[in-house]
Amino acid sequence: MPSPGGAGEAMTGESPVTVPCHAAEWNEDEMSDNPATTPGDTDAGGAAAAPTPTPGPRPGAPSPAALARKIAARPATSPEPRVVRASDPSEWGRVDDTGAVFVRTPDGERQVGSWQAGAPEEGLAHFGLRFDDLVAEVALLEARLDSHPQDARKTRASAESLAEQIPTAAAVGDLDSLAARAAAVIERSTAVEKDARLRKDEERAAAVARKEALAAEAEEIGESSTQWKAAGDRLRTILEEWKTIRGIDRKTDDALWKRFSKAREAFNRRRGSHFADLDRNRASVRRVKEDLVERAEAISGSTDWNDTATAFRRLMDEWKAAGRAPRDADDALWKRFKAAQDTFFDARHAAAAERDSEFEGNATAKESLLAEFQGRIDPARDLAAARSALRELQTRWEEIGKVPREKMGQLEGRIRALEKSVSDAADSEWRRTDPEAKARAAQFWVRVEDFEAQAAKADAAGRADEAGEARAQAAQWREWAEAAENAVETR
Repeated sequence: MPSPGGAGEAMTGESPVTVPCHAAEWNEDEMSDNPATTPGDTDAGGAAAAPTPTPGPRPGAPSPAALARKIAARPATSPEPRVVRASDPSEWGRVDDTGAVFVRTPDGERQVGSWQAGAPEEGLAHFGLRFDDLVAEVALLEARLDSHPQDARKTRASAESLAEQIPTAAAVGDLDSLAARAAAVIERSTAVEKDARLRKDEERAAAVARKEALAAEAEEIGESSTQWKAAGDRLRTILEEWKTIRGIDRKTDDALWKRFSKAREAFNRRRGSHFADLDRNRASVRRVKEDLVERAEAISGSTDWNDTATAFRRLMDEWKAAGRAPRDADDALWKRFKAAQDTFFDARHAAAAERDSEFEGNATAKESLLAEFQGRIDPARDLAAARSALRELQTRWEEIGKVPREKMGQLEGRIRALEKSVSDAADSEWRRTDPEAKARAAQFWVRVEDFEAQAAKADAAGRADEAGEARAQAAQWREWAEAAENAVETR
């Protein structure tokens, strides 16, 4: 039966459903060219019969046949993208001769609408697209449940609403399977919501713990830190990290923020008080440094090089201990103090350079003197002559005078080596001729003679055992006497 909505609409039990645009255009052309067309004028395929030709041009819309040819030609020139269907509607529904559209369910067929706008296949395709829309909605809910677990409750509400619509939906497809998918989303959403809540609680606990740690660190800085630059930088870093921490309830977050803010204010107060004290002390520091500058300038022209250099070192120690004056005054005072130092030390360096140039000739003379006496001082050959030559060398050495500082160590080392060779030779000679050592060695020989005499008496008396024992004792003391003499000779 024709539907009350007229041609161009597919009627369902709920509300009119607009058919595809090309079907609506076809129906309008049909009504324009054949206002009196009846169902009997259509062929078995549902297409309207061609209009009777009329001479002359006809105004108005093109005939259905012309439009059909135009529509049929479109795929060859502009192919439409192929639509991937969620299911084949012909497997799940049908359109009867009256245009009623049915969907098959386990409980039997159910009419979902009426199709009067074209071929039955187009009607099934239309209601199949409505099923595809439902499939897309379910798929979207499934994906959202995975990608946004924190919105599981909203996803469940949407799935429940969709599940209520599926049994009565004006669509052709596997509605039971789709309803099962929607039910699975509803069931799974409960577990997802629970897991999301647990993760949220864990994240909240971690966020609270981190902010508590930052607040505790800030409180320690605010209470005791005196590293003003580093501590101030650290508080700024803590604040930047604080801003990135989310997921804490307002009450807890406000309490933690108050702790951090209070600690930061305490640090700022202590730092401000510290630098205020510094500002008050800088006036007295300025007076101390002005006095140091005056003392430095007073001795800058001294030629008492050693004592004045020591005085300048002490003035520098006092300068460092005084602290800082106001920046401008401190820089100006330091320039004056440094200028006084430079005046003195430049003069000392110039005097040392002049003195070293004079001492250079002395160094050359001493090198020549060493070369002259190098062969004359040979204690191994003649100790007495070596001693005499060394005394002459030492006398002439002192007469030459000082040498440049950089050559002093090398020259002194060479003459000290000659002095040591003579001294070692003299010590060795004394040890060889030591009377006490020789007397001690002679005592060993006395003991040898005593035991040999005892052995001779024992032999004369026929006491062979006593004679043998006395000879053994004499032999032992002879070894000791020889060893003592060798020790004296090799000392």
